[in-house]
Formats: sequence, structure tokens, C-alpha cells
Amino acid sequence: MRRTRDHISFPRLATEFQKFIDHRGLVLNFQWGALAGLGLARAYALQGDTVRARVAYQGFLTLWKDADADIPILQQAKAEFAQLTFPNR
Repeated sequence: MRRTRDHISFPRLATEFQKFIDHRGLVLNFQWGALAGLGLARAYALQGDTVRARVAYQGFLTLWKDADADIPILQQAKAEFAQLTFPNR
């Protein structure tokens, strides 16, 4: 069975991603540790909380500032942040 957005609790999702961020030492070598900020930003964006989403995207992009610019997930995050910041572009 495939889940749709109607079945997801975005506030709960944001809470779960925040746990990863709050306990980075526990997930240091786990890929979700590095991607939790992006998950949190997306969860806030899906809730319509653009202020928190922007802050979370900025945190993620700051963490990834020295990464290779051609990494697809980084490119996608930058595009999502730009769309959130400048919705008419």
C-alpha cells in the first residue's frame, strides 16, 4: 500500500527529524544524520511553515557548503530553498 500526503502527520515528521538533529552524536556516521536538516526543512515546508522551513534549509545548506556542487540532493535542496524564498521564479 502506498501512502499519500493525506496519511502523513507533518508535525510528527518534523519532530522525528528534529530528534536526529538534537542527537547528532548518535547518528554521526549514519546518512540520516547529514540529511536530517533537509528532512526537517521539507516537513516544515509541507506544513506551510515557511519561516521554519527557510531556517532549516539554511542550516542544511550551511552544513553542506563545502560539498561538491554537483551532488543531486544538494542541487535539489538549493532549488527547493530558492522556490520557497522566491516563489515566483
